[in-house]
Amino acid sequence: METEREEASSAIGYGLTLAKAAGAHLTVQSASWRLSGDDAWLGDFYHEGVAVIDRRLDALARSIAARSAGDAVQAGVVCTTEAPSLPYPDIVNRLAAQARLHDLTILDIGPRTYDLDREMVEKALFHSGRPVIAVPPGHAAFSARRIVVAWDGSAQAARATNDALPFLRAAEAVEIVSIGDEAEIHVEVPGAEFAPHLARHGVNVSVNDLPKGESVAATLRAQASLFRAEMVVMGAYRHSRLREWFLGGATRSLLAQSPVPLFLAH
Repeated sequence: METEREEASSAIGYGLTLAKAAGAHLTVQSASWRLSGDDAWLGDFYHEGVAVIDRRLDALARSIAARSAGDAVQAGVVCTTEAPSLPYPDIVNRLAAQARLHDLTILDIGPRTYDLDREMVEKALFHSGRPVIAVPPGHAAFSARRIVVAWDGSAQAARATNDALPFLRAAEAVEIVSIGDEAEIHVEVPGAEFAPHLARHGVNVSVNDLPKGESVAATLRAQASLFRAEMVVMGAYRHSRLREWFLGGATRSLLAQSPVPLFLAH
């Protein structure tokens, strides 16, 4: 299990409490974005001043790592901390490489740093082959008693749901939500046909077919609130990232605004 840390992060608290509940090992990556080096956008920045900023960012990252290690000791969680100081592209690439060595990566999402958050999530999903939990602000403690599974019949949704089986089996209630017009729901996204698979794995599951409404993402957000869900499981980027960029998409919209943590796989 691995987490990535930013200011005002919920990911570390979420990861720590999840690791405690699961008896898992936790790795905290508290990386500092080094400004010095080959970053052309720095222009004529005063290099000594940049070096001072680098040292301060590095000290902050190390402080966060040390605090996380102390919190883990108090919680009885086995924890490894890392505090690399790297240019931003190297931080993202290192995260993806490290994610391959862990069961799960936990990352922050939020509107203030949305583009950077989305790049971290995309890199981890597309280059690690492992699932990601994307945690919005205000969710610093793990809880998944009620879970919504966003089912669209895709390979991505099937993979996400099966990767999430440990959470689904432990949940009190799981609702498969299929969203679309009547033809789409009954021809392309038969949630009722998928439910027996989860039931055979001991999941307390129900099915809810819903009209699309304003958008898939908006309907899913509303249903997650009505169901009092504490997690949404969904396949990420069923369409290409380029198409989502130009036309919008459920993954992109939910990464920008989600009421609960998202369990994502691609």
